[in-house]
Amino acid sequence: MSNWVLQCQGLAKRYEALDTSVLTGVDLQLAAGDHVAIVGASGSGKSTLLHLLGGLDAPTHGEVQWLGKPLTRLSEVEKSAMRNQYLGFVYQFHHLLPEFSALENVAMPLLIRRMPRAQALEKAAHYLTQVGLAHRLQHTPGELSGGERQRAALARALVTQPRCILADEPTGNLDRQTAQQVFELLLQIQAQQGTALVVVTHDLSLAARMHQQYRLQDGRLQPLLPDAQGLADE
Repeated sequence: MSNWVLQCQGLAKRYEALDTSVLTGVDLQLAAGDHVAIVGASGSGKSTLLHLLGGLDAPTHGEVQWLGKPLTRLSEVEKSAMRNQYLGFVYQFHHLLPEFSALENVAMPLLIRRMPRAQALEKAAHYLTQVGLAHRLQHTPGELSGGERQRAALARALVTQPRCILADEPTGNLDRQTAQQVFELLLQIQAQQGTALVVVTHDLSLAARMHQQYRLQDGRLQPLLPDAQGLADE
């Protein structure tokens, strides 16, 4: 098995109908415990890149591998199974199901795996406790604050103990203090589990805390220099 949890080579994405190339050749490799920040202007292709890395979209050229397995060789059923087992997703908007409690939302990926309900709920309660929501288990998303909803979304991403987490602006909908708290939790639990982490963010102060920082520009990843200017407002 490959030492890389997630890797891509020459990843490109072109939309022929729009005569637009979003990504023109992205290379990235992550081992267990690595964490990478990707910044860039709106429309630069950051979310597109995460969708390709997560197998939610197919590249025009290039290849994505999970644990050494090229996605092009996997059926949709196999990709879905691996995605549920090895990947966690966190988005700017929590995407919690409004009719279910926080506990049920976090348990959902485990129930999809057909884990016994009692065991899934117990594990979900553990992760909600880790993110400071032990007192909110039975509350629906509508009864939670914005920061609490994002903490619940974080617990849902982590409950399967994924090998890699893909986070798209996970704190972009929060005030700065709450964003810092949520990001701190993400890094703490990521370090505990040795999970690989890719975060797309506009916040340079958050990006600076990652092992590697890149700017996505002209369809390629470029190392982000410490004195980079002009990113915070993009």
